[in-house]
Amino acid sequence: MRKLLVVAAFAATCAALPAFAATDSECQAMWTKADTNSDGVLFDAEAMRYAAAMRVRETKVPAGKITPVDFMEACKRDVYAPRKADADAPLPGANSFTEGQAKDRAAAQGIMPTGAFSKDKEGIWRGQATQDGKSVQVAVDYKGNVVAQAQQ
Repeated sequence: MRKLLVVAAFAATCAALPAFAATDSECQAMWTKADTNSDGVLFDAEAMRYAAAMRVRETKVPAGKITPVDFMEACKRDVYAPRKADADAPLPGANSFTEGQAKDRAAAQGIMPTGAFSKDKEGIWRGQATQDGKSVQVAVDYKGNVVAQAQQ
């Protein structure tokens, strides 16, 4: 019986771990892409997405700029890994996120808010954003699902 409990505890621990963590080379490639001016730090626009992801994942956000060391530590913990939205998202429900928290969730997914967000009657934060240089409508539900839809 004791062996069974140990095996079950080990299996539960393994199941709770991420499926895979980013490798050093993946993190280095992400850093190179993020540091667009190659000055060795992420500052202002370069840092926005990554600082938002750190806030969303409750990771300490360095004041003012993100250094390579800070970036790599967070990257190896999959802080910057995109999160897949639940099926049928955005989902209606009581949303306790502030507008700033909703915008951070969008930015962490690479969807950069361009204006104010407002919460609709279903509890979904909605607003304008850009993704890959294109204008999109973005929605953030009570679970933190982020859904972008191209502008018509």
